[in-house]
Amino acid sequence: MSEAVEGGAVEVGAVESGAEVAVAERFEELYGTAPEGVWAAPGRVNLIGEHTDYNDGFVMPFALPHTTVAAVSRRTDGVLRLHSSDVDGGVVELALDALAPESDRGWTAYPAGVVWALREAGHAVTGADVHLTSTVPAGAGLSSSAALEVVVALALNDLFGLGLKGWQLARLCQRAENVYVGAPTGIMDQTASACCERGHALFLDTRDLSQKQIPFDLAAEGMQLLVVDTQVKHSHSEGEYGKRRAGCEKGAALLGVDALRDVAYDDLDAALERLGDEEEVRRLVRHVVTENHRVEQVIALLEAGETRAIGPVLVEGHASLRDDFRISCPELDLVVDTAIASGALGARMTGGGFGGSAIVLVESADADTVTKAVEEAFAAADFTPPRVFVAVPSAGARRVV
Repeated sequence: MSEAVEGGAVEVGAVESGAEVAVAERFEELYGTAPEGVWAAPGRVNLIGEHTDYNDGFVMPFALPHTTVAAVSRRTDGVLRLHSSDVDGGVVELALDALAPESDRGWTAYPAGVVWALREAGHAVTGADVHLTSTVPAGAGLSSSAALEVVVALALNDLFGLGLKGWQLARLCQRAENVYVGAPTGIMDQTASACCERGHALFLDTRDLSQKQIPFDLAAEGMQLLVVDTQVKHSHSEGEYGKRRAGCEKGAALLGVDALRDVAYDDLDAALERLGDEEEVRRLVRHVVTENHRVEQVIALLEAGETRAIGPVLVEGHASLRDDFRISCPELDLVVDTAIASGALGARMTGGGFGGSAIVLVESADADTVTKAVEEAFAAADFTPPRVFVAVPSAGARRVV
């Protein structure tokens, strides 16, 4: 896939025409027979609701056109064979009975973890041959790992006739990432990849997994949402993400609630006062409670047809992630500050933090101007040039061949 960013943002598709065929052909080269099918699962952008998912809170992602594509066939001999066109090296062969949590620190931990989670849940998966390729930028905060997990889960669900729903696959994929990989992520990314619909954002209550598809067609209203990949890589399984999650759990325990979701926005000041001199915990609690409120604000504005008015809410969300959750970085802050100064309607970092991507809401007529300003600001700061593209709400995971 090619995507040029010079001279302005470009809209990119998930897979080039005929790529599914190319994936199937490469599978046959690797394994000596045609695959039983080809599946695709998208990355995601989170419009609002960051670090709320593991606090039983609200999130609002939508699927990107970028996908991980998998050609897959069943095996019956207890062997899992994995190959990715995006990683150097040949086919990796694993014995299903030998799969164990945190035994693998490479990319294969994600698909192997899905197989492990399915088998742990009692599903009769007897082996598979898998070939993968992806256009989801890794380390950009766009859920490349969730796309990888979900595409494998969906393929195995179909091939082995497991009958699992999208939200059930998402749960199993989250377990794979939490337990097998060892990354303490919430449920949002996998649910977005499995369940989003084209032209919509997904309002997800992560406590009960109830969903509501919210129409989100920016092009029809003369707007675009740019994704600015700062090219600063992050890894969820490293310590800082886990520290934030542990801090949130400590805050819930000190406040005597099951999760920070249970702290009402109107009661926030009183809750913060009860936390006394636990300053770090106070910051984390303040972010989660106000971020849940921001999700509700955005839903109300979108349903009222006031889409442009979500811009300031996005900016407030970035300030909270930067100052209270402390997971931004100079590159992300530069994107947001430059975009707003250049006429954007709103902007914020998206994803787990410590790098990755920012989103920028713009009038369509201003997209090139804002993109150029961000690129020039990165050049002046001697940062790696960012990658900028238009995020189009796209379909969730599906069988494509």
